[in-house]
Amino acid sequence: MKTTTIRNLCVLIFVALLISNTTNGQRLSSKSTIAWTSSFNTIYLTKNVSVWLEYQWRREALVANWQQSLPRVGLQYHFKNNVSAMVGYGYIITYPYGDYQTGPYSFPEHRVFEQLVWNDNSHGRLMINHRLRLEQRLLGKVNQKAAEYAVDGYNYLNRVRYQMRVACPINNAKLIDKTWYVAAFDELLIGFGSNVNQNIFDQNRVGVLGGYQFNKQFRLEAGYINQVLQQPGLVGGKQVYQYNNGALLSLYYTRGVK
Repeated sequence: MKTTTIRNLCVLIFVALLISNTTNGQRLSSKSTIAWTSSFNTIYLTKNVSVWLEYQWRREALVANWQQSLPRVGLQYHFKNNVSAMVGYGYIITYPYGDYQTGPYSFPEHRVFEQLVWNDNSHGRLMINHRLRLEQRLLGKVNQKAAEYAVDGYNYLNRVRYQMRVACPINNAKLIDKTWYVAAFDELLIGFGSNVNQNIFDQNRVGVLGGYQFNKQFRLEAGYINQVLQQPGLVGGKQVYQYNNGALLSLYYTRGVK
């Protein structure tokens, strides 16, 4: 079963890379060094209901420039058998960066999402996490040639994303207090609907992490991320792909009943 799980993760990465390398013409590429620092917080209200609070501080040129500011809030219901469902909202600001910027201004995004998470802990020491998320996105239309920043309306987009994550504790058989662990994940993001432009393949993210579980409340992770992202618009009639590599640092906090 362990071999099957690792094979499935490798297949997902391969499919994502295959999609990202399929194009009808020449492409332009841009490379950036990124650093994402995140705080993920689960606050239980009852045994089955929790509030999700998240903030991601995403930087480019390592930490010199903004890439994105990404807060999210959600309401989550925890079923039996390690399954949970969430509805939530995020307000995202994406800043101009890379070699092929659309203009000098950032643009806002209102994002509603629904997600399903299920955990499979039947593979010995391996802990396998699946996350399926559906997003309804309103992207601000900003006139990049205007003298002043102004949002002139919004474009509606849909996106579906699937993440598979595998973690393995090192010094204990399970992820309990004072446990070191390693993890790897792959997440594929696909755009769909009438308003999707060039980027039906939106992006893919692959990460390798090391972590430490302090106790039931706190967990810290750090590692490496590779992000392949296709910009929605053409530049000179060519598709633009961003190849971003860098560091991840994430703090997880859980409070209340679990």
